[in-house]
Amino acid sequence: MFLRRIARPLMMMAKVKETTGIVGLEVVPNAREVLINLYRKTLEEIKAVPEDEGYRKAVESFTRHRLNVCVEEQEPEMIEKRLGCGQVEELIEEAQDELKLIGHMNEWKPWGIPDDYECEVIENDAPVPKHIPLHRPGPLPEEFYQTMEAVTSGKLDAGSKKDEPAISSGESQSK
Repeated sequence: MFLRRIARPLMMMAKVKETTGIVGLEVVPNAREVLINLYRKTLEEIKAVPEDEGYRKAVESFTRHRLNVCVEEQEPEMIEKRLGCGQVEELIEEAQDELKLIGHMNEWKPWGIPDDYECEVIENDAPVPKHIPLHRPGPLPEEFYQTMEAVTSGKLDAGSKKDEPAISSGESQSK
């Protein structure tokens, strides 16, 4: 009885996370420390990428931000809340993946393409399979076509105000 009264409140204060709720993703009890180490390692390894490359700039930017949040916050829940990118265990996986990608990028060196390199363009008129969606823009609003017609036919009033559209929405062309 005595132990229950003492032990239960202590257990509640510890706030030990039991599960991530994601199949295959285990709880990391020292997630904050793991994240700090991963982010520091990422910032070290990204230095192998040339400074003017967009990839390096992007990785340094978001990694520094995430590292600062992890250093400032002690509780994993607060880190998750401030970053808004999922659970700390997911952030750990992302940071590990980024480290792997940095290694691949350093191996592939996509920034090392010579200025005089010409890429061969292969045009293929083969039909697109039915299971692949065609990414075509949607139709333009009717107002666009009315304005184009007014411009090409010369029916725009020369004395109209510049701030007003030639034809406002809902206005008929027949005058």
